[in-house]
Parts: sequence; C-alpha cells; structure tokens
Amino acid sequence: MNEIILETPRLYLKVITPTLIHHLFNTQTAEEICAFFGLNEQGYQKYKEMHQKGMETYQLSFLFFLLIDKTTRLPIGDCGFHTWNKKHSRAELFYFLKEDSFKQKGFMTEALPYVLKYGFDQMNLNRVEALIAQWNEPSLRLISKYGFTKEGVMRKDYFENNNFEDSICYSLLRSEFAIKN
Repeated sequence: MNEIILETPRLYLKVITPTLIHHLFNTQTAEEICAFFGLNEQGYQKYKEMHQKGMETYQLSFLFFLLIDKTTRLPIGDCGFHTWNKKHSRAELFYFLKEDSFKQKGFMTEALPYVLKYGFDQMNLNRVEALIAQWNEPSLRLISKYGFTKEGVMRKDYFENNNFEDSICYSLLRSEFAIKN
C-alpha cells in the first residue's frame, strides 16, 4: 500500500483513508493498530467499529492526516476532512491533539496549511467548512489565521454532554486560500 506522507518542520503528516483502516484491520494485530495510531483501548474500539460498520457511502467519505512528532516519532493528533462530499467538492475540517501537553505549541497552526493545500489541490475541494462551538477560543483563533469566513450559527447542531449545542459555521473557498498561499 502506497503511503502518502507530508512533512512540516516538526511533523510528519500521514494520510489515513477508509481503505487504509480496512487494510490495517485485515492484516495487523490490535496491538499493532494501537501503536500505528497511538490509541488506547477506547480509541481502538472506535476504529474497529468504523471498520466493521463502514465509513463511506457512494458519495461521502473522509481523509485525514495522522500528526506524528518528528522528534519522538509518536502520533500526537489528527487533522483532516470528514463528511467529504466528492460530488459537490466540499468537506468539513476537523482536528484534535491527543493530550493537553501537545496544545499551545503551534502544532495545528503548523499542520493546517499543509492539510488545506492537500484538500484543495489533491482532493479537489472547492469549499472547506469548520463547525466550531462558540466557547472554543483556540479553534476560533486557529481558523481566523487562515481566512475562514463566518457564515452563521447552526442551532442545536450537535449532541455533546447530554445537551444539544450550537455550532458556528465558517468556510474557506479554494479561491480564497489560493490568494493567501
């Protein structure tokens, strides 16, 4: 299987697709899968469920990057696209770091332009959406660095902590990204 790996000054960004996840579950042990992704048992069960129940439809998929620290060679987070609608050339951006100790070190600021460029250039995206909770100041600051435009509030958009929460919808178009990069 051909691996796609991008490189930033401090990170390797390894492409993860549904095909790769299926391949890993069909050829590797649970321990090897956990080591590959840097997972605990709960994380392993999430990926196993994705493998067993499916991750794609004829029109929707995902692609993300496993962020690997060059110094330790360990996975520290993910950044990429879910709800990738290939027909309409749009996807929703997501990102997270596995531990608080990785936060506020600029890893996402470093990775995001590479991920966005890959999305626009290789995935043929025209639109990237980011849905962010109003209280999530770090995420709001991050996307503002890359020119995302606030579009509005999606009321009661997601279920978290036994409560429906609003999302603020932001977007970035290929033409807007091309101007800045």
